[in-house]
Amino acid sequence: MNTEIKVKKLRENAVMPKRATEGSAGADLYACIDEPVVLEPGKLAKIPTGIAIELADKSMAAFLFARSGLGVKHGITLSNSVGVVDSDYRGEVCVGLCNVSDEPYTIQPGERVAQMVIMPVVCAEFVETDELGDTERGAGGFGSSGRR
Repeated sequence: MNTEIKVKKLRENAVMPKRATEGSAGADLYACIDEPVVLEPGKLAKIPTGIAIELADKSMAAFLFARSGLGVKHGITLSNSVGVVDSDYRGEVCVGLCNVSDEPYTIQPGERVAQMVIMPVVCAEFVETDELGDTERGAGGFGSSGRR
């Protein structure tokens, strides 16, 4: 299934999102910065991409995920685990990064810093109630089903 996403470049040096291979679920997002940014251990940075997107369908959203190579090799991941770009947001897509390693990491201009996956969302209606249906699990959480 192909969906067209409108992308507006906000700066001349912005790079369009690109899927690395035909089978890639995510499109790479690129750092739109003028000079390198050093991300010290335990620190956060907001990295602009220089683009804004239009998701015309309100039942779609763009989700930003860490790039596995940055995470596994360098400890660079997203500061909010997964970024969510709502269908009605038209501002610049920025990537919050954090360095969970014990070494500084330098983000270069034009470097791939995250991946964006377009996915459907369920626009649920929330209804207050005094009763919830019973299940075998009930209120058990956080490991209540046992270690497997």
